[in-house]
Amino acid sequence: MILSSVIPFEFLGQPSPALFCTHIVEDTPILVRDFIHKALYDPNVGYFSQKSASVGVLDRSIKFNNFEGRKAYMKHLDKIYKQSDVSWFTPVELFKPWYAHGIAESILRTTNLSVPLKIYEIGGGSGTCAKGILDYIKLNAPTRVYDNISYTSVEISSPLAAKQIRTVGEVDSHLSKFRVEHRDATDRNGWGDVHEQPCWVIMLEVLDNLPHDLIYSENQTSPWMEVWVERKQGEKLSELYRPIQDSLIKSCMEVVDMPDATTGGSGVMKNIWAKVFPKPRWCWLPTGCLKLLEVLHGALPKMSLIASDFSYLPDVKIPGERAPLVSTKKDGSSSDYNSYLDAKGDADIFFPTDFLLLEQMDHYCSGWMKQQKDGEPLKRGKKRRTLSLDTAAFMEEFGLPTKTRTRDGYNPLLDDFKNTKFYLSVPTHNIK
Repeated sequence: MILSSVIPFEFLGQPSPALFCTHIVEDTPILVRDFIHKALYDPNVGYFSQKSASVGVLDRSIKFNNFEGRKAYMKHLDKIYKQSDVSWFTPVELFKPWYAHGIAESILRTTNLSVPLKIYEIGGGSGTCAKGILDYIKLNAPTRVYDNISYTSVEISSPLAAKQIRTVGEVDSHLSKFRVEHRDATDRNGWGDVHEQPCWVIMLEVLDNLPHDLIYSENQTSPWMEVWVERKQGEKLSELYRPIQDSLIKSCMEVVDMPDATTGGSGVMKNIWAKVFPKPRWCWLPTGCLKLLEVLHGALPKMSLIASDFSYLPDVKIPGERAPLVSTKKDGSSSDYNSYLDAKGDADIFFPTDFLLLEQMDHYCSGWMKQQKDGEPLKRGKKRRTLSLDTAAFMEEFGLPTKTRTRDGYNPLLDDFKNTKFYLSVPTHNIK
């Protein structure tokens, strides 16, 4: 499963010099998040650099109502995969324009239309979502809403940025509302001054490819350690464990509220149990997501956020909570690796999104949890109203499910994406 709308995260912490070498890891050990970043995004050896056609773009919308049922749809899907020789079609592409229309409807129902509508999309891929949203608003919102809309795509890839202009430009009137900023959305400097006006931020299938950090503990009572990746001999890679020092890892552990985060556990029975039955522990931390949310809340304090991604991944072989799936595709068949260290530019690395933790990070970065920990009175309310919905529930509420249903009632949008969710987060005035 390869996702096009993904942004490299070179800013995460202080990047080691190894990030700019020709190999995944050179002589200097690097944090796991830096290893993942290079394995995916390095311009010379990164997976997305080498697999530029990993994500497909459909020439036309699929006519779901023409299929008798699941068998006919799957046959058609297999055909278009083989014809395009791609690894993955994003949901917004498979179900265009209906997927984007559902997102547009959720925005129109939630936003204050008395002020100009401003939308940012992070990692806009081929522009399919942007065009679908602008199409829907032009046809269904008051004329003044469409006339005053501003839609900005923040895109790190120059080829995709150019593609988005062509896609959105298929409707002439959209071009005056749409622009692409070719930059890294996680660079705070790129956002300029703080934007105090209300706006929307859209992130579709972005979270799963954000770099994560890994922490390790020898047993149930041992302190957590940072995991680094080092190269021993030739291209052989191994893990290196160091005491927790990285500030981003510390912040993420604080949000997760991990017990015994930097010290060993306590309790006589717990210590005895750990000695008799020692059990190593691994935990993956979404440090890339935390940093992105920090930047967004700092630059757009009144933003409303809508994100969609995998809530879980099946058949993950790599140990640890929130562990990734590392998958490669060759000659039309996919295979999964047993270790993330095996990904050397030839495999996708993607993570499930813990939506409860996403909500906690959202509140943390908006300032509420920090204020609580700094001694603010408990009666101070949260600064965000949040909601997580299964994709089926979201599309039944805001979309047009009849458009993606086959003649016998099978609906791939509702039935085949059980492991995906939407997250909505809007500011609230309940802060006194």
